[in-house]
Amino acid sequence: MSTIKSKKTKTYIDAGVNIDIGDQFVDEIKPLAKKTNTSGAKASLGGFGGIFDLSKLSLKEPLLISSTDGVGTKLEIAIKMQKHNTIGIDLVAMCVNDILAEGAQPLFFLDYYATGRLDLKISKEILKGIVKGCIQAEISLIGGETAEMPGIYQQNIYDLAGFCVGAIEKKKYYSREFIKKGDIAIALSSSGIHSNGFSMVRSILKDNDISLYDADPFEKSKTIGETLLEPTKIYTKFLNKLNALNLIKRSVNITGGGLIKNPPRVFDDNLTLKINVNNWHLPKEFKWLKKMGNLSTYEMLKVFNCGIGMILLVEKDYVDEVIQYANNGNENCFVIGEMVEKCESSVFFEGNLKKWSTME
Repeated sequence: MSTIKSKKTKTYIDAGVNIDIGDQFVDEIKPLAKKTNTSGAKASLGGFGGIFDLSKLSLKEPLLISSTDGVGTKLEIAIKMQKHNTIGIDLVAMCVNDILAEGAQPLFFLDYYATGRLDLKISKEILKGIVKGCIQAEISLIGGETAEMPGIYQQNIYDLAGFCVGAIEKKKYYSREFIKKGDIAIALSSSGIHSNGFSMVRSILKDNDISLYDADPFEKSKTIGETLLEPTKIYTKFLNKLNALNLIKRSVNITGGGLIKNPPRVFDDNLTLKINVNNWHLPKEFKWLKKMGNLSTYEMLKVFNCGIGMILLVEKDYVDEVIQYANNGNENCFVIGEMVEKCESSVFFEGNLKKWSTME
């Protein structure tokens, strides 16, 4: 039988977990969460589950659509830069944009925040970002989980995960038209790298001995780290309107897999999306990454969004109307291609790809 080596009365704090600090954190963020309240939601926090009243929706047969995601190794950039107030926007965006791509209206959000030691200042900054993201997405933060996990995470290291639920009329979801030959692809601009490809970004920085605190080569007033932390764009206001007007057949959220792997998720194997790269300029930060990492164009297209956050597949007759709505809402959009009969790949690129290799 084992013998007791210490007679000292042990507490949870001795083991590295402070429940009182956790309770204080929840109390301090309750007013923040209330700022996100929407019809049907009860963002009070502190209970055993978040509440949303579906009867508040004007849907006869609501079909729920859910999504969960994180922000990947972009977290390491935030931690090293000690800038924690925007990473929560990324977290919300990564989940909400998936819901929007399904044609649904995002309703509510929950977060999971795990860290080695709960630092109230850092934690509140993270939650401020999540709240800001929820306000941008027009959804309610109705709950979450904060986990202090010493031994799993180092003291000030943390991880984030998000969970979002949206709704769409059942009849509308199943009656959506299938993508067909001649449908047009309209791109919505990204706000930068968003939250995918950061393992590649970090590898490029390391290989070239580039510091996050070095000046951005294109905007000297900012550091490279600040540019990389530009939050993922949330497309709720624009897409909610277009989805309600039935102007979109399908939407494609450009996340991991870039412009090569994501589009085929929404159309049949007998079709190809033909994209003309002459229809937009590769943003300078992507050209810089391509040059510094000596990346092929194919690798760029597979890893990064290359300046496109969302692709809308629209019937030809509605293209002008969609673009007009975009212009009225200050949304930057442009036609990038169309659906054609199946050729050698599911996504085919045409145009002058060599221009992507110049820094002009």
